[in-house]
Amino acid sequence: MKTHRRIFFVLFFLTLTFFYAPQAISQTAANKFVVVLDAGHGGKDPGKHSKYGYKEKHIALDIVLQVGKMLEKNPDIKVVYTRKTDVFVDLFKRGKIANEAKADLFVSVHCNAHNSQAYGSETFVLGIHRNETNFNVAKAENEVIYLEEDYEQNYKGFDPNSPDSFIGLTLMQEEYLDQSILLASFIQENFTNKLKRKNRGVKQAGFIVLHQTIMPSVLIETGFITNKNEGAYLHSNKGKTEVSSAIKEAILNYKEAIFQKDGDFTVGTPANESKADTAEVYPNIVFKVQIAASSKALELKPYNFKGLSDVSRDKINGLYKYYYGHTSNYTKVQELQEQAKSKGYNSSFIVAFKAGQQITLEEALKSHVN
Repeated sequence: MKTHRRIFFVLFFLTLTFFYAPQAISQTAANKFVVVLDAGHGGKDPGKHSKYGYKEKHIALDIVLQVGKMLEKNPDIKVVYTRKTDVFVDLFKRGKIANEAKADLFVSVHCNAHNSQAYGSETFVLGIHRNETNFNVAKAENEVIYLEEDYEQNYKGFDPNSPDSFIGLTLMQEEYLDQSILLASFIQENFTNKLKRKNRGVKQAGFIVLHQTIMPSVLIETGFITNKNEGAYLHSNKGKTEVSSAIKEAILNYKEAIFQKDGDFTVGTPANESKADTAEVYPNIVFKVQIAASSKALELKPYNFKGLSDVSRDKINGLYKYYYGHTSNYTKVQELQEQAKSKGYNSSFIVAFKAGQQITLEEALKSHVN
């Protein structure tokens, strides 16, 4: 009986995804990088609230509007909002907005709450919750469906209180998991290193709003409004501006890493690099191809990386990053990247290290001494 239930949920969520989502996602005709910003909750749904008078729906909206305003200063970025005012938007409609916009990223902003003085930020990607805590966070966000009209029809068979209901959620997002984790890691790194917020990590859980999208997607819990100090910080203009800036920078870092612009958005040679440069060796620089990022520590065996050998791994802020090859020859690393892409790592990109520390590709390419 349990097996039949699982098959039903898988088929249901596959049907839901294809019903509401276009079949292919690509860059827009205007060749802009499209970011959909989703302010959690709204209208009749206040989200989390605290005894200090803070409401999640207001803080999330203020942060999203600031992030959008910052991103819109970039002429090659288009920002789409799921809401810009205090209105209620169904979860499935939020994903539909992103899919119809053919977005490159979906970023949902929220605040956390607890009956203790817990604090810190965490960023979620879609996945099966590994523990009860992650399940409860997703459950609280997913229960919003009960406020929607016709929720029984739109989410037939889905019960936020049942772990079995989440089995089919991850199927359509698996293709984007590594990219989602990469963005989530950038966000957490900025919160931790720049804002000195407690890092609660990059996590996986079954959020319906992330399931509805067919592009890299994250859900940010910016902090706990039930914590006296963190709630006041998130409610303040200073806190909202700093959090917004950290999210904006993470999105730009992701865009630079994944979509190096060279006429069209592709992973490859930076636009300002000449072919003469690529034939040169860069002393004291080590180039690698980042092929994946994951919360899992995979054994460095070819069968775990589609046949690729010479794979290395670093753990950065709780996230494992996997690299293919290492060389000081930029032409060679481009060849390694093509090999990785031929194995299916289409979103792989080149990274550079100097004295064991990662630096930007631009810094590396400028470091050559004739």
